[in-house]
Amino acid sequence: MEVIKVDERIDITKEICPMTFVKTKLKLESMRPGQTLEVTLRDGEPLRNVPRSVKEEGHKILDVRQEGTFYKLLIERR
Repeated sequence: MEVIKVDERIDITKEICPMTFVKTKLKLESMRPGQTLEVTLRDGEPLRNVPRSVKEEGHKILDVRQEGTFYKLLIERR
C-alpha cells in the first residue's frame, strides 16, 4: 500500500454539520495545491456530507478508512 504524506490534520469529531464542512473547507483554503489534509470525523452525517462537499469543491478524495469509532478522510488540495 502506498504511503501518503500528510501535510495537515484536523479533527472535526466534536463539530456538527454544517461546521464539519466549513472547518474542512477553511483548512483546505489555507493549503497549497497538491498538499494532503487528513480529517478525523464521525460516522453518519459528517461521513456522508464532508467527502461529497469536498469533491464538489474540486478536491480529490485519496482515502477513507475507519480507525476505531472514527474515520480518517485523506484529501488532496486541488
